[in-house]
Formats: sequence, structure tokens, C-alpha cells
Amino acid sequence: MSDKLRKHIEEITPITDKEFDYLLSHFSVKKLKKHQFLIQQGDLVKNDHFVVSGLLKAYHTNPDDGKEHILQFAWENWWITDFQAYFNQTNSTLNIDCIEDVEVLSISLENREKICADLHKIEHFFRKKSNFGYIALQQRILSLLTHSTKERYEQMLSNYPSLFQRVPKSLIASYLGVSRETLSRLSK
Repeated sequence: MSDKLRKHIEEITPITDKEFDYLLSHFSVKKLKKHQFLIQQGDLVKNDHFVVSGLLKAYHTNPDDGKEHILQFAWENWWITDFQAYFNQTNSTLNIDCIEDVEVLSISLENREKICADLHKIEHFFRKKSNFGYIALQQRILSLLTHSTKERYEQMLSNYPSLFQRVPKSLIASYLGVSRETLSRLSK
């Protein structure tokens, strides 16, 4: 399990055994079953989570009509939390639940700040991961603003083909902001 985190970090920066052991000592392991919540709307968000195995979705439920708006899927080697609530140490505006059984490594903001202060290469790692996240968010927003539903579907299929094998079509439709029927027409 910890090997996945180490490999993930070393894609950006090398780390010694001693440094990794120190870093890992600041994480906790969580195992959840399919349909369990990692974070529920209204919860105080204390941790960021590295996905070791399984698949999750982050979404907001519209209080007026109950419609679910999926912001993110996260699977192996992805990070997931309600970032606004995590960095501000406030209550979540998102739900994050398990589409499959999940195992995550969780780190509190306090521990993250501590290891970043102690190991500058880990601070570099988290900065690079944040930058990648900002880029992905910008691309997603621009795609929603400028691409047709068909183009967004084809882009998602091209970028994440295995996701279509793991996620029900209704959830992919929610992520794309379309009805299940529209998604069925697009996939033909």
C-alpha cells in the first residue's frame, strides 16, 4: 500500500527510505465499503486523501431539486477531499462517497504543513500536485464553457477510457452535466 504513495511521490521528486518512513508516519489508513461516505456535506474536513485502491466521486447536491453535480472522480494514485473546506478547516460543501470499496491514506492539514516544513522536497511535491490540479480544473471549466456535450464526452472517453468500465453511465452523465438519455445517444 505505501509503495503506491512512494512511487507517486517519486514521479516528481526522489525520496530516501528515512524520509519516506517519516512522511508515512503522518498518514493514517482508512478502508471504506462501496456506498460509504468519506466526507459528507456539513462535516468538518480534516484530511486530504490519497487513493490506494478503489474509486470515489466528489459531488454537490442542489438543495432545491436534489440534483447531483459530480465535480471529480478519483481512483488509484489520485488525491481527493473538499479542498476549500480542507485548507480553510471548515465544513464541507461536497459529498465524497465510494463507488467501489476504497482504501486511502489520509493526512491532516496540520501533518501536511509539518512534513512540508521539515522536508522541502515534499513541499515541492505538493506544490506541483496543486499546480496540476489547477490546470485540470481550468481545462474542465473551459471545456464546459466552450465544448459541446459530444466533444466533452469524447474528450473524457479519450482521457479516461478505463473509467467507462468502472462507473455507471448515470454518474458519467452527471459529471458531463447531461441526462442519461443524452449520454446513451452520444455513446452510440
